[in-house]
Amino acid sequence: MVEGSDARIGVFVCHCGTNIGGFLDVPDLVEYSRRLPNVVYSKDNLYTCSDTGLTEIKNAIKENELNRVVVAACTPRTHEPLFRSVCREEGLNPYLFEFVNIRDQCSWVHMREGEAATEKAKDLIRMGVARATLLKPQEEIEIDVTQCTMVIGGGVAGMTCSLSLANQGFDVKLIERESQLGGLLNSLHKLYPNNEDASRLVSKLKGDVKKNKRIDVLISTTVSNIEGFVGNYDVTVKHGGEDEHYKVGTIVVATGAEVYRPEGLYGYDGENVVTQLELEQLLRDGGLEANSVVMIQCVGSRDRDRPYCSKICCMNALKNAMIIKEVNPESQVYILYRDIQTHGTRYEEHYREARENGVVFLKYSPERQPVVEDGTVRVFDELLGEELILPFDLVVLSAAMVAHPDVKDLAQMLKVPVDESGFFLEAHVKLRPVDFATDGLFLCGCARWPCDIGESISQAFAAASRSSVILSAGRVVAEPIISFVDEEECSGCGLCEMNCPFKAIRVEETERGRIAKVIEASCKGCGMCGAGCPQRAISMKHFSDEQLVAQINALTGGGL
Repeated sequence: MVEGSDARIGVFVCHCGTNIGGFLDVPDLVEYSRRLPNVVYSKDNLYTCSDTGLTEIKNAIKENELNRVVVAACTPRTHEPLFRSVCREEGLNPYLFEFVNIRDQCSWVHMREGEAATEKAKDLIRMGVARATLLKPQEEIEIDVTQCTMVIGGGVAGMTCSLSLANQGFDVKLIERESQLGGLLNSLHKLYPNNEDASRLVSKLKGDVKKNKRIDVLISTTVSNIEGFVGNYDVTVKHGGEDEHYKVGTIVVATGAEVYRPEGLYGYDGENVVTQLELEQLLRDGGLEANSVVMIQCVGSRDRDRPYCSKICCMNALKNAMIIKEVNPESQVYILYRDIQTHGTRYEEHYREARENGVVFLKYSPERQPVVEDGTVRVFDELLGEELILPFDLVVLSAAMVAHPDVKDLAQMLKVPVDESGFFLEAHVKLRPVDFATDGLFLCGCARWPCDIGESISQAFAAASRSSVILSAGRVVAEPIISFVDEEECSGCGLCEMNCPFKAIRVEETERGRIAKVIEASCKGCGMCGAGCPQRAISMKHFSDEQLVAQINALTGGGL
C-alpha cells in the first residue's frame, strides 16, 4: 500500500472564474504547491470541474503516475463526488482524493485582503497535502435494498408520488393520518389559473390510487417509530389501535402543511370574517351572499413570528376574487396587499385580468395595517396617500401556510432537520431539492415549503424519480467513512451506543465479553462515538487521528 514518502501527489488549483482567481494569486499558489513534500505535479485551471479541467486531472494521473490528488477549489459539499469519480475512472481509489476549500473558507470571506488571503490559501493547501500523504484506500459498502417504499402523507403530493412509484413496478405503503386521502385538496373549490374543479382532480387521484394494486393505503394511521438505514428501514405505524411493522427501502415525506388560524386578528370569527380556505367552502357550497368583499393579504405571514411569504396567497385571492365577480358581476371586491406575487407570465396575466374585471387593489404598509370595525375596513392606501373606509359584507383573510405541529416528532424519528418555521430542510436547495441529507429519505410538497398544486405535483414526480433510483438498483453503495472499533481495546461500557445520534453502534455480548459493534450502513461518520470513548478504542476511517494531527502540524509548523 502506497503511503508516506512513497506518495506522488498532484495539486490542482481552480480559478473558479473570478470567485477565487479574482481575489487570490492563483499562479503563486500553484508554484507554492509544487515545492511541498511529495507533490510531483501542480497546475491551475479556470474551472477544474469543467470537461477540460477533469481531462487534465485524468491525464496528469496517467502521465505523472499520481497516487494522490488534491483539488483546491470550491466546496466538497457540491463537487467532491465529481472529482472522486474522475479518480476512479483512472484506476485511482476515490478516497485517495483530498478537497481543499479555498473559495468558501478563503476568497469569499477575505475579498478585500488579497495578499493575506493568498497566504491563508497556502496554509490550507499545505494542510491538505499533509493529510493526502497519509490517506489510505477505502472500500465502499454495498447494501441490499428492500424494493418497497413508504410515502407519509396522502395529499396531492403523496398520492402523485405513490402512483409514480407504483406505475414503475414498486410496492408502496401510503400512510395518511386523516380518515381520507386528499389533504387540503378536499377543501378547495377551484384550482388556479384554469379554474378546474378541485373535486375532479382529487377524485381522479383517489380513484387511481384505489385501483392500483401495488399501493397499500393505510388511513387514520400515524408513524410511531423509524429505525434502520437506506435500503432497510423498519417503520412502525399505529393503525386501528394496533402497531404494525413494515420494512421499506426508501421513505418519502409528503405531510403537507396547514392553514394558519388567525385567532384575534382582524375580528376573525369564521362568519363575517373568514379565511380563504373557508371562502373556498362557501363558494363550493353556493352559500356566498355578499355584494362587498374585502380581502386582506399577508395575514400571519411576513411578520416577526413568520417572516416568510406563503407564496400561494396572492394567486388564491385573485382566483377567488374572479370567481366572486363571475357569480355576481355587480359585486365589489377589494384586495388589500403589501406586495402582489404573481410568478411567471401566466400568473401575471391572471392579475391583469382581475384588474380589468373590476377587482380593486389597494396597497397598505405593515406599519399601518388595515383595521376592521363596525362593518367597515379602514385602510391607508400607500399609492393614493389617504385613508379609505370600505363597507363590507364579508372580510376574507389570506392566512399563512404553516407546518404541522407534530413535524418535529417525525423529524426526530427520521433524524432530519427542520427550519425555524417548522418546514423540512432539503439536502441542498439547488443540487438536491427533494433529498434529505440522510440517504434514502426524500420530501415533496408543502412539507418542504408552501407551494401550489402544480409545484407539489412536480416535486412529487421528482421525489419518486430519486427514490426509484435506489429501489431499481437493488443495491446501494454507502461511503466507507465510518467508525471502526478496536475490539482489543473496547471495554463494552456502552457510552458510544448512548451517544450515537444515528443508532449506528450497539454493544453486543460475545465470547470475549461485551463489545461495541458498528452498523456500517447506518454510520454517518460523525465521530461522536470516537470522541466519547474513554478507552480510545474507536477511530474513524478516512479521518484518522494521524491524518488530523498531520494537518495541525503542517499549519503550526509553517511551510516553505
